[in-house]
Amino acid sequence: MLVELFAVMAPVFIGASLGFLWVRLGHPYPVEFVTKLVFNIGTPALILASLSGAEVDAGSFGLTMLGTLLVLTTMGLASFLVAPLLGKPWRVVISPMMYPNTGNMGLPVVLYAFGSAGFAFGIAVMVTVSLVQFTFGTIMASQGNPLRTLARTPTVYAIVIALAILLSDTDLPLWLDNTLELISGFTVPLMLITLGVSLASIQVKSLRSGVGFSLIRTLAAATLAYLVGWLLGLPPLAHGILVLQMSMPIAVFNYLFAQRAGREPAYVASLVFCSTLLAFLYLPLLLALLKGLLPPG
Repeated sequence: MLVELFAVMAPVFIGASLGFLWVRLGHPYPVEFVTKLVFNIGTPALILASLSGAEVDAGSFGLTMLGTLLVLTTMGLASFLVAPLLGKPWRVVISPMMYPNTGNMGLPVVLYAFGSAGFAFGIAVMVTVSLVQFTFGTIMASQGNPLRTLARTPTVYAIVIALAILLSDTDLPLWLDNTLELISGFTVPLMLITLGVSLASIQVKSLRSGVGFSLIRTLAAATLAYLVGWLLGLPPLAHGILVLQMSMPIAVFNYLFAQRAGREPAYVASLVFCSTLLAFLYLPLLLALLKGLLPPG
């Protein structure tokens, strides 16, 4: 079991470490360019490549998205209880409470832990989190029209096409399938490297508050995801991945949103940094628990 867990976490840790060390050694890294490349080209290609050939029914995929939405909503409501305990305004706490790193960190962990069958459910969670963050998160950060943001997001169109393929049980032409497979190949490695670069760029001022918040959020998210998955009757594999994805550390995007909105970005940076480091400690334990309680199949 230890060897299996190490095989899952090692690529994630090494990939992020490469980005972290790259920046610390003084090398330039075009974060804005790479982020646009990954989210506008790599992620849509990854969604289509993964879902077009996935052995997953549309009903389970949709239930996983619904479960994710329910967890996000409940976590958002829970922030009104957590904020007074931390002595922070709810507007500062709500985004870190709601949005875990289901992309840069979540997808690689799901891929190496559960393979291609589980990866489709990992994408269902990531897609739902992204859609909510692009709409509600955009409104909270006062960054303009959320509908316009969605309309300019290629991932949305990739989701619609992928769901149509799932519902119609259609196979993509071989040339297109091969092209998507090739292009999507750079997405996960660049996600991990960019995660490391982002962590290296964050200034941490309060480790104690970051650790405390991370523990509260992780326990709450894991418990809620387990209960929601049980109430919805999710298949074991989808259920386990919902718990895993919602237990991921706080997404780096929360720091960017806080910076743009002027809502204590230094505090949010501490939450992101501490939760990501803690994840390398608790994720192996969570994976071992999930593989025991919720076996794939």
